[in-house]
Amino acid sequence: MSKRYSQLQASLTVAKASLLAMLRSPTSIVFSLLFPITFIIVFGAIVDTNAVTIKIAFTPDSDTTGALYKAITRVKVLKPVTYSSQNQMYDALNKANITAILDIKPDSKIPFIPHYHVQLITSNSSLYKAPMLRSVIDGLIDELNKHMFQKNISVATVEVKKLPGRAYLPIDFILPGQLGFSLLMAGVFGSAFLLFNLRQSQVLKKFFATPIKRAYIILGEMLSRLFFQVIGFAIMVSLGYFLFDFTLVNGISTFLEMLLLSILGLIIFMGIGFIVSAMIKNESSIAPVANTITLPQILLCGLFFPVENFPDWLQFICHLLPLTFFVDGLRKIAFEGAHIWQIPVQLTGLLSWALVVSFVTIKVFRWE
Repeated sequence: MSKRYSQLQASLTVAKASLLAMLRSPTSIVFSLLFPITFIIVFGAIVDTNAVTIKIAFTPDSDTTGALYKAITRVKVLKPVTYSSQNQMYDALNKANITAILDIKPDSKIPFIPHYHVQLITSNSSLYKAPMLRSVIDGLIDELNKHMFQKNISVATVEVKKLPGRAYLPIDFILPGQLGFSLLMAGVFGSAFLLFNLRQSQVLKKFFATPIKRAYIILGEMLSRLFFQVIGFAIMVSLGYFLFDFTLVNGISTFLEMLLLSILGLIIFMGIGFIVSAMIKNESSIAPVANTITLPQILLCGLFFPVENFPDWLQFICHLLPLTFFVDGLRKIAFEGAHIWQIPVQLTGLLSWALVVSFVTIKVFRWE
């Protein structure tokens, strides 16, 4: 009796061969590991990417009719955010989604002369931006004093109240972005060139003569890259955690949930690479097409600076891209301590992209 052909075993064989090829490829090592690690070390050590926009919130009973409130809302670097409840507002402060909560109260000590008491509520998560915010408000008060009072009577006093919380470090922004960069480059470029070369060298045509199904060929390639990226993922997260105090709120469980989300991201980016390889007729066209797909995502998806820095119309586009869903999800899991089922927007976005890309990949797959 002849032994039954195992599609899974054939897929694992393809995965093993592909993994060995990647480990021997300098290009794979450079784009998947060396570049992201270099960015993590450089940016994690010297760059604060959160110094451009300062998000603030006002308490529900803050004075919103006076001159001080109007002056604050006119400052471009300050971005007021509203919440439906006070608990949501303080939770956002604790998670570093806002820099501070402002409580502005009329405090007129002299009749007919406006005066305010400003309470600036911050936390340890606002470690880097709170001093900048205090400086901005002090500057506003000085300007109002010059225009409204000629005898050096101050228009307001400022009190700072600091709440406990996790410190939001530059590495907490940088590392998830570099993980996304690594997966994007390895998935799109690696898969596109690999599948094209297999097709050009007639290896895929030889596969066609065997009983293995094309879905299992794709599965084998995904498994090999998954294993390779898991190694890179572990190296980069360990480097950020031990060298730059990258935040893993729940320890190993946070690491595993980030890894699970990375698997979903890799499926999407590899699928895009497979689609590129199927649509391209010559090898010289792969890099331009792949760059056209990856470069906008690298620039627009919050890898190096927050998406909030873009105009509103561009932010709308940014929030539809798969890399944005992926990087935002990693940051929420790592710093905010959200579980993977507690990020429905990011998870739904990634699953939608995964379904579309997988469907198109299987449809356009060519043996030769």
